[in-house]
Amino acid sequence: MKFEGEYLNGEKNGKGIQYNIYHKLKFEGEYLNGEKWKGKEYDYKGRLVFEGEYLDGHKWKGKMKEYNYKDKIVCEGEYLKGEENRKVKEYDDYGTLKFESEYSNNKKINGKEYYNNGKIRFEGEYKNEKMWNGQIYDVNGKVYKIKNGCGKVKEYNRYGELKFEGEYLNGKKWKGKEYDYKERLVFEGEYFDGKKWKGKIAKYSSDDLEFEGELKNGEKNGEKNGFGKEYKYGINLLFEGEYINGKRSKGKKYDYDNRGLEFEGEYLNEKMWNGKAKIYGYENKIVFSGEIINGKKIRK
Repeated sequence: MKFEGEYLNGEKNGKGIQYNIYHKLKFEGEYLNGEKWKGKEYDYKGRLVFEGEYLDGHKWKGKMKEYNYKDKIVCEGEYLKGEENRKVKEYDDYGTLKFESEYSNNKKINGKEYYNNGKIRFEGEYKNEKMWNGQIYDVNGKVYKIKNGCGKVKEYNRYGELKFEGEYLNGKKWKGKEYDYKERLVFEGEYFDGKKWKGKIAKYSSDDLEFEGELKNGEKNGEKNGFGKEYKYGINLLFEGEYINGKRSKGKKYDYDNRGLEFEGEYLNEKMWNGKAKIYGYENKIVFSGEIINGKKIRK
């Protein structure tokens, strides 16, 4: 990188200008003992991204801006004591305000969150990046207070779609209902450490119900634990029975083309293992009828 400026004792001291590898202005200002001290910094497109003071060559106090690939500002504000301590406004890629926040050690400590229509979603304090003390607003402006991470709330995404209603404990979901982007109920029950733990769950594929059942002991190894049902097109029942760690354990399996019961019994690693079976082929022909013992077919 090219530098033009003043030196003292072999180091940059005084006024100076630095250019990037494309010969465009990168920095102009003052140096002290070989390091940037105060000045203006530019990005590769020549846009001013920082103006202020430096400490040991790193940005310390001053005004800043960040841009996205569409040349829109996605963040603007000021550094208070380095880049990790800042007070800023953050925008999405379309220029809509998302947050007005103050950060300490790169974590939000207070601020405001907004819906896409500009109305406030949350205003208050954060702890460990979680809403801690403040007010949550629903799409109609109704207020839900949260104190020390606890309270009854309704949460909406930035588009105003309901995503959670229930209770918080220590800044995390404790019990309630969770919805997908189409506001369909996908979980109702209890949370552990903010994660779904036990209750009723549902999954959708596009507009069709794919699964409904129980969740026990968390989401690890799949969300299916306990009794559940699988569907085709949200109508045709494919399986009903028990699941363990997200896998079928025992139950009834129905033909994919809705031609009747295909298997009833136990599973091992998602395979039919012990039970009675009647399997259909083309033109509604039965290709197997009998028992499955230890995974092997035994005809009647």
